[in-house]
Amino acid sequence: MQPPYLLFLGAETHIGNAKTGAGLAHWRSELCIGQHKLPEGTIDLGLEELELATAVSRGAKTLVIGVAPHGGSINDSWLPVIFKALECGLNIAAGLHERLNDHPKISCIAKQYNCQLYDVRQPTEKFSVASGDKRSGKRLLTVGSDCAVGKKYSALAIEKEMRARNINADYRATGQTGVFISGGGFSIDAVVADFISGAVETLSPDNDDEHWDIVEGQGSLFHPSYAAVTVGLIHGTQPDVLVLCHDASRTCIQDTPNYPIVEFSECMDGYLAIARLTNKNVYFAGICVNTSMLSDKEAQEYLENLESKYQLPCCDPVRNGVSNIVDNLGL
Repeated sequence: MQPPYLLFLGAETHIGNAKTGAGLAHWRSELCIGQHKLPEGTIDLGLEELELATAVSRGAKTLVIGVAPHGGSINDSWLPVIFKALECGLNIAAGLHERLNDHPKISCIAKQYNCQLYDVRQPTEKFSVASGDKRSGKRLLTVGSDCAVGKKYSALAIEKEMRARNINADYRATGQTGVFISGGGFSIDAVVADFISGAVETLSPDNDDEHWDIVEGQGSLFHPSYAAVTVGLIHGTQPDVLVLCHDASRTCIQDTPNYPIVEFSECMDGYLAIARLTNKNVYFAGICVNTSMLSDKEAQEYLENLESKYQLPCCDPVRNGVSNIVDNLGL
């Protein structure tokens, strides 16, 4: 995809539904020229609010749909913006389940103005079923107490910290936002179930013995809707190390209030039981927590209590970094 990007936030009012835009703004701000939203939208990613023509005049090349609504479809309210963006010469990129290229009018206008449509969520590769064979190199997988609790941010922060220490490490994206950020990988939830583990084996192949793949987790073993993709991802990764991720504001599983967040020791036991099928020596190296809803004092106390209870390093990757977790990898 051609940067600079203009991030389109639609009429979104909940930051959790704008994770693609938020992820790009946080991790690749140098590629983002500004943001654009509908009048009803309230999300602010800290970028300059730009009209389409102004963004183009400043060099924008691609309009990135930075929101991911439930179901992953193209919202009708977005169409006037998408059409106008194409008429202005902007390419369009999206990580939705509904493909831009399958929308008759979008694809027609894109051809008329010679613009590219990037459907990031749909893998272009064909995958085999997993072999389960042990691969060389080392792998860390972030897993969650729930969906959307910081698995991607934690993985990116761990890769960044490891590289700062001159450790040979690569972030492996398994979701559309991670693909936007890293420029590689694929959305594992768009892979047919039988091939999920095989796809991850392809994503994280044999490597040098001291090389680390930091694999972005997806879903949650304890989410009634999305546990299946998590299991396939775990088996394909064959993780040597797991890091548990949690949002301190959560008491129930997202969108399913009848399912409370599982106690962390039970949560970690569940993940270890699944992971030991393909790596019997797997262990937890720490806990990453999104404490953005807490004050500095509350966050510090929260993390200290977790460390005392579970005897693992705990941190907020955005607030105070992940150095204590990387210290616990025995490098």
